Amino acid sequence: MNAKRKAVVVGSGPNGLAAAIVLAQAGFDVEVFEAQAQAGGGARTAEITEPGFHHDIGSAVHPFAAASPFFQSLPLAQHGLEWINSPAALAHPLDDGAAVMLERDLDDAASALGADGPAWRKLMGPVVEHWNELFPEVFGPVPLLPRHPFLMAHFGVRAIMPATKLAKMFSTDRGKALFAGIAAHSFLSLDEAMSSAFGILLGAAAHVVGWPIPRGGAQSITNALCGVLADNGGRVTTSRRIENVGEFGRDLVMCDVTPRQLLDIAGHQLSERYKRLLRAYRYGPGMFKVDYALNAPFPWKARECTRAATVHLGGSMEEVAASEAAARHNQIADKPFVLLAQPTLFDPSRAPTGKHIAWAYCHVPNGSEFDMLPRLEAQIERFAPGFRDTVIARHVFTPATLEQANENLVGGDISGGVLDVRQFLWRPTSRLYGTSARNIYLCSSSTPPGGGVHGMCGYHAAKLAISRAR
Repeated sequence: MNAKRKAVVVGSGPNGLAAAIVLAQAGFDVEVFEAQAQAGGGARTAEITEPGFHHDIGSAVHPFAAASPFFQSLPLAQHGLEWINSPAALAHPLDDGAAVMLERDLDDAASALGADGPAWRKLMGPVVEHWNELFPEVFGPVPLLPRHPFLMAHFGVRAIMPATKLAKMFSTDRGKALFAGIAAHSFLSLDEAMSSAFGILLGAAAHVVGWPIPRGGAQSITNALCGVLADNGGRVTTSRRIENVGEFGRDLVMCDVTPRQLLDIAGHQLSERYKRLLRAYRYGPGMFKVDYALNAPFPWKARECTRAATVHLGGSMEEVAASEAAARHNQIADKPFVLLAQPTLFDPSRAPTGKHIAWAYCHVPNGSEFDMLPRLEAQIERFAPGFRDTVIARHVFTPATLEQANENLVGGDISGGVLDVRQFLWRPTSRLYGTSARNIYLCSSSTPPGGGVHGMCGYHAAKLAISRAR
């Protein structure tokens, strides 16, 4: 291009920043507008309990960010991003006082699972071995002709299965519980098609890149992306809400928003048919989240839990499945499955000397107003008796307050929309990143490959926009 074309990105989440970087690298004059005072969207860190305690507002543990082909291509380390891996990727305590551990090394993981070791190796081994070929395909638009068709078919046959069905390959309650907890990151009912995909990908990622945390918190990811963008001439403007993208005329506009927000800010530029499709887009369960400032680490009954930054609290596969089914069917679980992170065991910089933070959430119906705090804390107390004595302060995010902090979290849905079979192939519509307006594109987690901090939605959206612009 001889003259620089102007590109605007609405939203500074990881996908918006990824799109901005791709466009800036291609020679566009890029400016990112963020409604909040702090850039980052779902990757932000702030002192929300007590001074000196640095909590992640959204995501805390980032296997897909560490594995992202686009992020790996950027000099993020030069801008301060440092990954920290705990000795074990995950701990899943049980009621017998022990914990199932997901070890970083595949051989060690298989050994720790005992009788289920061969099944774990059979399920995860091929994905780990072919990760570099498989991951870019899985984390891109659904291709008509995949580059590795046999590999994708092998993965797809298992990934589309309900997690409860695939878990039958494990013979022990320990193996089933471990896989169920990982699959529950899908926000789907575990008897639902596609729920196994998350269990397989996240399980394999533990052996390829780990389940790392960024030193200093998720804001470190955002700061590094902003640094790379600045190196390429791009700019980020915060506290600037975009009410109507029509103000940018015919400039290229990338929207890191969900369909609901796109209707608000671009409705006049979109066709009626396309708007009807956006209105039909479905959001999934929300989350109820608590951030803790602590005077000591959690007193786990299973001491091996201190080896992992991530802890899954849900006991058996049956209990985890019941919790996820409840949230998916607009019910409240009596014993919610709790996903917990304890980053200061491995990054003490995020709390005053001798103090700690923790981050915990459970799934609830979209927009739920039910107070889950007693039930969530009962689950922590069950596996870490006396934990309440360590609490200095807590900050609760309900689905409503999560949406206030980040408007893309509609009803507390952190995935940009439910990722079931109906919304897997064409997300949010058959246009994927494109819209009915030639200069307006979607680049959020409501497009393929979906939720998570990896930037691939923004990367693919920007690549499409560039190809069409040329």
